[in-house]
Amino acid sequence: MAQSYPPPPVSTTVRRPWLRIFWVGLVLWLATVVVIFATGNPTLVPTLVLLGSFLVPVTFVIWAFQRRETGELTPGLILNTFLAGGVLGVLAASLLESYLLRPSWWLFLGVGLIEEAVKLGVLAFLTRHLHHKAVRDGLILGASVGFGFAALETAGYAFTALFTTHGLSVTQLVETELLRSVIAPFGHGLWTAILGGVLFSSSTREHFVVTGRLILAYLGVSLLHAFWDGMRVIALILTVLFTGGEVSNGRLVRPSSGQVALFNALQWIGLAVVALIGLLWLWALVRKARRAPQAPPPERGGWRVPIRPPGG
Repeated sequence: MAQSYPPPPVSTTVRRPWLRIFWVGLVLWLATVVVIFATGNPTLVPTLVLLGSFLVPVTFVIWAFQRRETGELTPGLILNTFLAGGVLGVLAASLLESYLLRPSWWLFLGVGLIEEAVKLGVLAFLTRHLHHKAVRDGLILGASVGFGFAALETAGYAFTALFTTHGLSVTQLVETELLRSVIAPFGHGLWTAILGGVLFSSSTREHFVVTGRLILAYLGVSLLHAFWDGMRVIALILTVLFTGGEVSNGRLVRPSSGQVALFNALQWIGLAVVALIGLLWLWALVRKARRAPQAPPPERGGWRVPIRPPGG
């Protein structure tokens, strides 16, 4: 007989720990920025990198955790998917990209396919023991893996931005963290949440079911990922097509102010469109989860991957 899990406990007071964590973290990050600029102390750089890279992802994961469907999703499981999922995802993606990808026109698509496959695999591995696989819980756990991946990736980009030909640049580090924090909710966390919801929608206690719908979802989020990463190149190509000009080393040669404005507008509009598509997709999955809080019977088609939960 399948073990049943109670719904998560309902608090009698309205609390928003995610909001408190965000504001406290933001104040600490700003204080670190002020002190490091005032003193020039390089030992504060790791603090700045970690606070700036993890603040937004951690905030969103805690916000999502409060909306879980079953009591089977514990803080320990969320922490495990966030940290272990993020580390395993980054390591596996880095290895695969190093060996499989070379500079080419399909580079961004290759990155999307590899990173989304890795995150989906890590998500399935870390949640294989769950007895009840609800769509909403899949969304939350997928977001946790994705945000863990995003936090570590942002830390890497921020650390890389610190080093310039003129020495250490804390300004570039801060700019990188600010930009990636703003766009973080619309990237890895969103894409892996979608995959998690679709994966859990047809899986059971005994099997993960790889359906045609899951494959299409994987290809879809990989395509969103590719457009997201390649939007700068797309904006550059469109700017040259519309205004002319010469390109060298991936940049316009002596661009006019109009070209710069057009390039920036095209890039941000493109990112906004990709983000909107992802949000609408996620919203559709959330609506489905609300209409059917109990997971429907799995589809008969598809490839069943057997799993053996503890105590099963």
